[in-house]
Amino acid sequence: MIGTFVNVIAVLIGGSIGLLFRSRIPERMFTIVFQAIGIFTLYLGISMALKANELLIMVFSLVVGSLIGELLRLEDHVESWSGKLKKKIGSENDKFSTGLVTAFMLFCLGAMTVLGSMEEGMGKEPTLLLTKSMMDGFSSVALAAVMGSGVLFAAIPLLIYQGGLTLLAALFGDVIPPVIITELSGVGGVLIIGLGISILELKKIKVLNMLPALLVEALLCYIFL
Repeated sequence: MIGTFVNVIAVLIGGSIGLLFRSRIPERMFTIVFQAIGIFTLYLGISMALKANELLIMVFSLVVGSLIGELLRLEDHVESWSGKLKKKIGSENDKFSTGLVTAFMLFCLGAMTVLGSMEEGMGKEPTLLLTKSMMDGFSSVALAAVMGSGVLFAAIPLLIYQGGLTLLAALFGDVIPPVIITELSGVGGVLIIGLGISILELKKIKVLNMLPALLVEALLCYIFL
């Protein structure tokens, strides 16, 4: 799991640099940078979503996955955990939870996360994850400068999620069809679009409650494709 550990370290270093810049950025600059991140998030989500081919499976997965997430109240639990963490570290940043969730979604829902984890899990050099680490490191500078310390704590779910994928790939990588990776990236793109809409404050979307759609998508693709 060298690639994942390097990725986590890159996020922590980049986020720490971003926090140093945060104190030097005028308050009036935060809004425009925040909007720029939101627009980029929309673009990233659209570009990922357009790669999906099985639209019926995607829609069904999103609906069923969202219902599961709503029943489990995933977003409420994450926000509660985030609030406790924020209180424990004494942060007064009103965007702490937003920064944590945004960073986690951007760092974990791309195709490079799945492909890179599979690459390393199947015993190959972690080239993709090392490349992703560099990209995430630079991204975390901008995110932390605008959203604060919550971005650094996104390293925790990043380690669990990406590390878990690597371990699964080590066990089952040979039996995962490539089409599943493509379709998972498509669903991830739709979720990132929802995240972008929330960042731009156009409408609050409970994106975390939609995360089970990824599991539903993987299961349906494995059965029917």
